[in-house]
Amino acid sequence: MEEMNINMMAILVAVAANFVLGFIWYTPLFGKAWAKEMGFDTSVKPSGGEMAKGMIFMVIGNFFLAYVFAHNIAAWSFVPGMDEMSKTASIMNTTIFTWLGFYLPVDIGIVTWEKKSWKLFGINTGYHFVMLLVAAIILTMM
Repeated sequence: MEEMNINMMAILVAVAANFVLGFIWYTPLFGKAWAKEMGFDTSVKPSGGEMAKGMIFMVIGNFFLAYVFAHNIAAWSFVPGMDEMSKTASIMNTTIFTWLGFYLPVDIGIVTWEKKSWKLFGINTGYHFVMLLVAAIILTMM
């Protein structure tokens, strides 16, 4: 049986990169629009404890994402013909199929069942796609 090669350093780099991406995406880029679509009062700032708790959970979630995604990427290498694909094509293949199969349906469900706006959908699903792309690049190239 072949062994999967999982690079723990790449996983940790992907965790850090996606933590920074999340901060940039939901603060200077789309923070105000996201807060408005979520119905948050932007004049009320979360306490330090709330921020710390949120960051801890975000790091844990990013670790789970990167760890499982690394295994997913490694599993693709066992598919016949995948070794002939360029790294760029492999990165895009992994990103697009993971986003289409696991993130997009959930994001659409939030619009449908939770009555959230399409603008919020665009912000969140855009983040999910870019987050996967960043992780795929790091996990594939390292």
